[in-house]
Amino acid sequence: MLGMEEHPDIAEMRARYDRAAQSSTAQFVSGLAFMLGLYLAISPWVIGFNARATLTVNNLIVGIAMAVLAVGFASAYGRTHGVTWVMPVLGVWTIIAPWVLPEHGATTSVIITNVITGALIIACGAACVGIGMMSSRRHHLRRA
Repeated sequence: MLGMEEHPDIAEMRARYDRAAQSSTAQFVSGLAFMLGLYLAISPWVIGFNARATLTVNNLIVGIAMAVLAVGFASAYGRTHGVTWVMPVLGVWTIIAPWVLPEHGATTSVIITNVITGALIIACGAACVGIGMMSSRRHHLRRA
């Protein structure tokens, strides 16, 4: 008896998602998401708000998580497409973090950095979700 991982439909679905991830658009989005994650991780030192320990640690952790997700999407989209929804959530969190984390009173540069980076993360996340949805939609249209 075949295990769930070996089921032909699962293998075909993963292959379809992996083909979608090989498009130039998907590669661009994954690369941009990786760079945004790295930037978010180092932003406290680039912008100069590393004295705000809570927000510094937050941006470092969220940025590293973003970079890891982007690498996963770029290298194994067939296995990671189910967590693409996490990226837009991280973008929303990045936007609101300066207001909800302790040490309120973030400077304008901190707010601008987090809002712009968060908005770009949301856009990349939506694109990652869309890549999987387009792949699935094309597959269903071919079968019809």
